[in-house]
Amino acid sequence: MERAPLFEEIARGPEGGAAYWLTAEDGVRIRFAHWPAPPQPRGTVFLGCGRTEYVEKYGPAAAEFAARGYAMLAIDWRGQGLADRLLPDAPEKGHVGGLQDYQWDLHAVIAAADELGLPQPYYIVGHSMGGAIALRAVMHEHHRFNAVAFSAPMWGIATSALLHPFRIVLANLLGDGFLANNYPPGMNGTTYVYRDSFEANRLTRDPEMWAWLVEQAAKHPELTLAGPTIHWVAESLLECEALAALPSPDLPCYCGLGGVEKIVHTPAVHERMGRWPKGTLDVIPDAEHELMMEIPATRKRFYDGCTTLFDAAGGLDAREPVKAESA
Repeated sequence: MERAPLFEEIARGPEGGAAYWLTAEDGVRIRFAHWPAPPQPRGTVFLGCGRTEYVEKYGPAAAEFAARGYAMLAIDWRGQGLADRLLPDAPEKGHVGGLQDYQWDLHAVIAAADELGLPQPYYIVGHSMGGAIALRAVMHEHHRFNAVAFSAPMWGIATSALLHPFRIVLANLLGDGFLANNYPPGMNGTTYVYRDSFEANRLTRDPEMWAWLVEQAAKHPELTLAGPTIHWVAESLLECEALAALPSPDLPCYCGLGGVEKIVHTPAVHERMGRWPKGTLDVIPDAEHELMMEIPATRKRFYDGCTTLFDAAGGLDAREPVKAESA
């Protein structure tokens, strides 16, 4: 595997992190990064991030999982971060051929984790769009994960009450039309942390975390992404609809959801978790979309929820986390 850049000065991950280039089976180049576990590791957490995100955003998450005994890796999905952008003439747009294309990225990263000998068993955490990707992955009968956790999973997209009943009709009509590569109404070519102020943002209540995200965008604008294309939105709506028709897998699951979530369609999360026999839904009061970027108490509650599940799935006693150390 060829080493890739990892901007450690903005990642704030534990020491020993490394990034690599991978080529998915359809020829798209992606990037992933991993951070090591402490001695006597309990496994490896695959962090499937959301739309617009990149591996450096999850350095602090790696420190938190390491403090609880787990190695962690994060993925630049195709079309974002330093992975290949899919619209060469408009690389700032969030675009994908189809949501299931991300499964090729995940397959490549699992194979790389095996090649690197990362600690097993494997666990997966899916945030936002990564929640749809992770759910699709663990529905496959030959998946590799011992348990799954979600942070504000995108199992539906928040739309106006007026448009919601027509979302699938609109997705089918517009997804491949002549406007498919345009931004939807309300979206543009500015990355989110520059488009909204801290006071107006829908991601976090933590001003320090918000300032850190702005700093990342300023220091490495090549990592950032702007709004999605109409095609991306249409494909996401269709994938959410397809996933909703499937039964929940026989797998231990923890799902964290902010009490004031405004980005994903929360009824879809409640509906899915209501029919997941081995699943627990944790609605965190007053929390926004980014549970891992929220105020410290919310972050701790989410990481503890994940690793309590992972410890139990691995047949291990819960371990008191040590202080998370960042590089």
